[in-house]
Amino acid sequence: MSIAIPQLAAQEPTAHTDLDRAVQRLQQHKQAWVRLPILEKVAMLRALVKRTGEVAERWVHAALRAKGLPLDTSLAGEEWTSGPWALMYGGKHYATSLEQIAAHGAPQLKPGSVRTRPDGQVVVDVFPQDAYDSLLLNGITAEVWMEPGVTVANLEQNMASWYRQKDPKAHVALVLGAGNIASIAPLDVLYKLYAEGQVCLLKMNPVNEYLGPFMQEVFAPYIAAGFVEVAYGGVEVGEYLTQHPGIDELHITGSERTHDVIVFGPGPDGDARKRRAEPRNPRRITSELGNVSPIIVVPGPWSAADLRYQAEHIATMKMHNGGFNCVAGQVLVLPEIWDRTEPLLDEISRVLTEIPNRVAYYPGAEQRQQAAVAAHPDARLIDPPRAGTTPRTLVRDVPATDAQNMSFQKEAFGSVLSATRLPGASAAEFLRNAVVFANDTLWGTLGCNVLVHPTTMRELGPALDDAIAALRYGCIAVNAWTGVGFLLSQTSWGAFPGHTLTDIKSGIGVVHNSYFFDHPQKSIVRQPFYPMPRGLFHGAFSILPKPPWFVTNRTGAETCRRFVELEADPSPWKLPGIFMSALRG
Repeated sequence: MSIAIPQLAAQEPTAHTDLDRAVQRLQQHKQAWVRLPILEKVAMLRALVKRTGEVAERWVHAALRAKGLPLDTSLAGEEWTSGPWALMYGGKHYATSLEQIAAHGAPQLKPGSVRTRPDGQVVVDVFPQDAYDSLLLNGITAEVWMEPGVTVANLEQNMASWYRQKDPKAHVALVLGAGNIASIAPLDVLYKLYAEGQVCLLKMNPVNEYLGPFMQEVFAPYIAAGFVEVAYGGVEVGEYLTQHPGIDELHITGSERTHDVIVFGPGPDGDARKRRAEPRNPRRITSELGNVSPIIVVPGPWSAADLRYQAEHIATMKMHNGGFNCVAGQVLVLPEIWDRTEPLLDEISRVLTEIPNRVAYYPGAEQRQQAAVAAHPDARLIDPPRAGTTPRTLVRDVPATDAQNMSFQKEAFGSVLSATRLPGASAAEFLRNAVVFANDTLWGTLGCNVLVHPTTMRELGPALDDAIAALRYGCIAVNAWTGVGFLLSQTSWGAFPGHTLTDIKSGIGVVHNSYFFDHPQKSIVRQPFYPMPRGLFHGAFSILPKPPWFVTNRTGAETCRRFVELEADPSPWKLPGIFMSALRG
């Protein structure tokens, strides 16, 4: 039986004359946005959060239809959280920071939230921030680590610096929207508007252009005021806009190859320009371009229950949104010397077998999976070939010495999970080897996951913190998935600093970052190793059950829908319903 992807109404490509008018209108109003009082910007933002709540159900249903999922699936939780909820949550925290800027000149950090590491690096605890954070995501914490040069004394001067400019220059930014996660494009627009003071032309990706009408509803007052425009079309429209003289800056969420074509041009001539470091496109360009995401599994005394829970966690890292995530887990970094390595792989295979396969809605998924199988004849197909899907594929033993293996160098962006093994006579030695491997062999610097048992944490002591410090990634998740770092607006989201236009890898710049840190280096997200209630028997005092974004969560849709309802109209009376739903997951 084949699976057909339901067709939503296609959007006609925006004509060049309409693109010209949109750019001209933004140019005419960009200075008005710069000069608009902060509190008026806040009012627009809080109204945007309200409108997002009003369109949320239609938005989610459209996404489910486009991805070939039934409306009553528990997987709908993915669309509630990574679509409307992420935009509402981010908008709320931008608004709070802006109100604090208006009152105090800078966003206000909680007392005691700033500290320094032994090497002097400044770390700011950014999550949780309020009672709702602490209750809904109990046990999850997040920090932002600053780049060298930022000190406790000058931290405030390195926050929201755009708002301290006496006469900031106005810009028109082209935002090339992503085709996978629904909230990426609108959150990118919000960051350009509120952190960098730029009016925006959002070009929808053809893969999820069905979201465009919702974006037009959500941003309606911005569009009416000439601060935002929305355009549709494929490569031809994108090429026209990236070369348009009225576009001052660009932001790209996509692939390294797309970035290079925009910056240097297509074909052999573009490749030659890149080698000579001669961009065809001179504009400032920020970007988020994906990653070969590692999942580092540190050896320790894992029980059978731990293996099962973390296998579900790893399956989520891989198969959330069908595997079409820029930080989808791609390479399991496992210990050679650990009696749980094979059982963990077996349990992951079992979980993948138990959960249903999905429509491969993102273009090129089948070709990428077939290339992985051709390169790894020993790959195990979890599913039989079936029209409309790609088989979930597990490659159990890629030699770590094969540095150019496609599992290490090409983003799978789909259903392929690979594993490799590293030596280490102890957890500390393995972890050191894993850090070197992740930094020096795997492509990209966007996100890295580390799974480590609490007993092993205590044994490692400062060595774990040193490993986190040594990892060159923009987001590091400890016993969590870096996708949580995407959802939490307080964290910065982007590549580890240092890439250049000719060596772009995961990109340049950050988004989200609701405290408007000027020089964030990386964000760290931490989550309890055990879910509640099992964690209580191990002394882990967290009430976080199986998270609703797990692909195995039975009540994910209901729980995440309730998250959106709470964000739209906060009330403590809504918490019991959320807790009851979450506990049944």
